[in-house]
Amino acid sequence: MSCSYYTIILTINENSSFVSDKDIKQNKFLNDDENKNETRINIPLPSSLDGNWRTIDIEVLYDNEKWDLNKYDLDTIYKILESSPKGLTDDQVKERIEKFGENKIEHKQRHPVIQFLLFMWNPLSWVMEIAAIVSIALSNGDGEPPDWPDFVGILLLLLINATIGYIEKYRAGNAVKALMASLALECRVKRNNNSWTTIDASQIVPGDIITIKLGNIVPADAKIISSLGGVISVDQAALTGESLPVTKEIGDILLSSTTCKQGECEAIVISTGKYTQFGRAAQIVGGSKDEMGHLQQILAKIGNFCIVGISIFIIAEIFVMYAGFRYSYRRGINNILVLLIGGLPIAMPTVLSVTLAIGAKQLSDRKAIVTRITAIEELAAVTILCSDKTGTLTLNKLLIDQDTIVKYTDIDNNDIIRYAAYACNRENPDAIDTCVLESYGKADLIDDMIIVKSFIPFDPTTKRTEVTYQDKSDSKIYRVSKGMPDSILRLCETTAQVDKVRQDVNEFANRGLRGLAVALSNENENFKLIGLLPILDPPRSDTAETIKKALELGVQVKMITGDQLEIAKETGRRLGMGDTMYVYENLIHGRDKSSNNENEINNIILNADGFASVYPEHKFEIVKRLQDMGHLVAMTGDGVNDAPALSKANVGVAVSNASDAARSAAAIVLTEPGLSVIIDAILGSRQIFVRMSSYAIYTCSVTIRIIVSFALLIFIFRYDFPPFMILIMAILNDGTIMTISKDRVEPSPQPNEWRLQQIFISAIVYGLYLSASTVVFVSIIIQTNFFQNHFGVDTGTQISDNVYAHTYLHSIIYLQVSSISQGLIFITRSHGFCFTERPTLLLIIAFIITQLCATLIAVYADWEFTDIRGCGWTWAAIVWIYNLIWFVPLDYIKFGLQAIFSRSVHVIKPFEHIHRRLIASKQAKATVIPLEIIQKIIYDRRELLKQLSQREELHEIQPTTFDQFTQTGSSFYSPYTDTLSVLRKQNPLLRSISLT
Repeated sequence: MSCSYYTIILTINENSSFVSDKDIKQNKFLNDDENKNETRINIPLPSSLDGNWRTIDIEVLYDNEKWDLNKYDLDTIYKILESSPKGLTDDQVKERIEKFGENKIEHKQRHPVIQFLLFMWNPLSWVMEIAAIVSIALSNGDGEPPDWPDFVGILLLLLINATIGYIEKYRAGNAVKALMASLALECRVKRNNNSWTTIDASQIVPGDIITIKLGNIVPADAKIISSLGGVISVDQAALTGESLPVTKEIGDILLSSTTCKQGECEAIVISTGKYTQFGRAAQIVGGSKDEMGHLQQILAKIGNFCIVGISIFIIAEIFVMYAGFRYSYRRGINNILVLLIGGLPIAMPTVLSVTLAIGAKQLSDRKAIVTRITAIEELAAVTILCSDKTGTLTLNKLLIDQDTIVKYTDIDNNDIIRYAAYACNRENPDAIDTCVLESYGKADLIDDMIIVKSFIPFDPTTKRTEVTYQDKSDSKIYRVSKGMPDSILRLCETTAQVDKVRQDVNEFANRGLRGLAVALSNENENFKLIGLLPILDPPRSDTAETIKKALELGVQVKMITGDQLEIAKETGRRLGMGDTMYVYENLIHGRDKSSNNENEINNIILNADGFASVYPEHKFEIVKRLQDMGHLVAMTGDGVNDAPALSKANVGVAVSNASDAARSAAAIVLTEPGLSVIIDAILGSRQIFVRMSSYAIYTCSVTIRIIVSFALLIFIFRYDFPPFMILIMAILNDGTIMTISKDRVEPSPQPNEWRLQQIFISAIVYGLYLSASTVVFVSIIIQTNFFQNHFGVDTGTQISDNVYAHTYLHSIIYLQVSSISQGLIFITRSHGFCFTERPTLLLIIAFIITQLCATLIAVYADWEFTDIRGCGWTWAAIVWIYNLIWFVPLDYIKFGLQAIFSRSVHVIKPFEHIHRRLIASKQAKATVIPLEIIQKIIYDRRELLKQLSQREELHEIQPTTFDQFTQTGSSFYSPYTDTLSVLRKQNPLLRSISLT
């Protein structure tokens, strides 16, 4: 951040007095013509100095060891900063922006070249870079020149991967940054003679008058000039490490980045940006690291799997080639390079990081902005969603039902609402304040009726507001408090009404209404309860359907609310999420505690549909207990006191219009209200996870395929493949695989997790199968005349060690390995038959272009430097037909692996899939199918299949997974795909439903 120096000339004199406004206006001490950056101000210092004029710059002014602004009183601060309680003018702000810069910390950004090079700085790239060095430094045996083609090819492969990764991540990053800018902190500031306005916090300058309220993050270092009532409590843990909130008074300093936990105040900004204590600490610590966390560990394990496999076969080759076959030094090195170059998944870090970056952009399109990139992976694995009620499950558009207001005195309904309006925060109203003020309808006339003496804003611990005012009509002092009924009852002079009030509250709750109690006090008398306002917060129209969808996705939704238990239960019943709910405090410590056994309590919490009368610390405990039971938990929140729970949750979600503190603690910030946005984000994250998982299986399979294939060709045939052709294959194939980051995939119907054992087993099976295809193909070419007899091509008989009757065997093997290896991605990306799950057009085009290039190289290449000769179109056609034959069984191998990995595969399971589809089908055209009918149909069909299975008529053709069952139209699953037609015949209501 650039900033010109703003010099302040001071007269150092212990007994000096301030210059007057008249002196300043007459330019007695300030001459803008001489130096526009110079301001002369006469300041009394805390110690006696030499009394000489001194010029100091900003760096000294904000160096606490030399000059501590915190020691001056408010009058002095106003003089130094040329401000007043009325705020700055626009001209002053403009000048100070130029002098001090914007109020933000400019982290040191890596140079774009460094960012680009970092794509080539990871363990896999290091191995490839070593291979490049080996190709020229260690392969000069037999009097041959360095292998420059391989060296250049390896560098080109690294550069291509880095370029694609850099460009895609840069594009996605810019898109997300633009959306993040919309979430920038805002602040209310007083300018232009007492005019309040809301601005971006980056536009605050020294001397601004700002307001800080509950949930705000303090945007700059500021000194409190007034309190709006109540205690001002600030959480400074992020900066000072203090575990408990600190109480602040008028004249105390609020530090930038700390969080207001209680109260509301006005303050004058004394330092901004890098001159704040937080800014100085940030500059010392430096920029934050871009850590990948758990995903980085997964990448390391996958990389280690590939490296271990490569190492084993390289060691085996060294023994066989040098000890057994007595290979020359250079010949052995070339074969080792083939395994290194072809086996290393050099594109994996780039593909996965780009997939996450593009995924973050796609989630932002779904109105979910990711602030922590690893949250994408974790969101895909979430099993429990703890959702707050207000604003997420409900509309958060509160209404007062004036016909059902309960009175406890002779004060009429309109006056009860009027008194409640007096106790509202009119400057920064929350949802309840807005509701009351709108119901009153005369909020703009309140200042004409009363003079506010003090105001205590809403506090989550007391759950009420309070105002002390003087009524202009009789000049008497009154106090009004509104809030939760229990909180207001504790203020009142008598408990005679307690039972009646709680009965009224319960009646409200049974109707889904929240009770807002209002109490009045005359002069110094005790509070008297005057009325109970019924507040309605209607559920969102899409919430019930969204909860049903979440359950189908394997995500349990729990309501976490501060409302009464009866309201929570009624809301749960309306939304179809159940009413097994508890008051958390009673469950753990009170009357609902049925056991001292922690396991039983945990089971109750796990099976509960929600919790009521929840305090912020309870949310944290609920999340922790669920995590201790092995669940990944997402938690929604909006208030400052939700921040601990949001941080504790695996995925903290700040809902739309959340407080600064909540957004800061959350991993995902929603830009639209409602639970459906969260479910959309879960689906999006699962799609991203499927892409990453598909690629992981693919890349590990190709590693096994390359190292096993070419090692066996050496061991069996002493066949040496040119390293340069492996490079060409890697360059073309890696470029295509980059498109997997934008592939069209179906999200998993259940929460995802990294099952590395399954990934590695699948990779070994696929890799060995593809290796067999190559070894068998080479065996047929070399040891038989099959292709010569049937297709009229040249023979491939071996004449001597690594010398064959034709010189284009390299081209043939190159095309065979390249095409079927890259085709494997269509197998790993799908759950059913590969042709039933259409990939994105980009992936199809990339595959076609890549394999067209590979075919043209195989047919026409004549590269003497790497001993490559074109094989002609006949051989190319043979290779493609041969690969197609070997490709078809891959789907069935996949189904077999799925069956092995499924712990309980049996003939009944597909009907559970039908059950979900029948209930959730979007093609039902509003037809209501009674649940009992669905269950009866499935039961009858289940019994029929049980009888058939006992006769062992279906064992050979039974499907192995849910996804295989959904591939309708295949004769392979005809006994099961016939089920839908049977269901339709039994019940005409099902004719409009499709399961595909």
